[in-house]
Amino acid sequence: MLSKCWLAVVLAVVAVVLSVAGHPARAMVCMDKSMTLDEVADTISAQMGCESAMKVFRDCELTASGDVELGAAVEKKCEADFKPGLSAAQNQAYKHEMHACDIKYRNKSGTMYLSFTAFCRAEVAQRYAQRALKAAGRKAR
Repeated sequence: MLSKCWLAVVLAVVAVVLSVAGHPARAMVCMDKSMTLDEVADTISAQMGCESAMKVFRDCELTASGDVELGAAVEKKCEADFKPGLSAAQNQAYKHEMHACDIKYRNKSGTMYLSFTAFCRAEVAQRYAQRALKAAGRKAR
């Protein structure tokens, strides 16, 4: 009788695990809406500029590996404000700062460190965008 109980428990656990694993796109609450990771990345990409993209990233952060995709969307949005105007030396400095973010947590384990790296990279891109807009006499968006 005991073995039948254990079998039922094991089957129930397996059913729960399989039902959870079967959902490819998990939703999160962001900006008072239920959104998938891809929808949040699209929202970041649709922002008018770097500052608003970074605000969405901060508001919707997961502190997990999903932040890598969100941070990449912020990088791309911010780079549009400054990357075309960088000199070779400035571009090299930008790459160096991004690499410093990449190695900062390289010996740490856990998905939160992927998030920390994503935020570091997004903040570097944000700083470069702020400087470029300031130099051009335009206000950050």
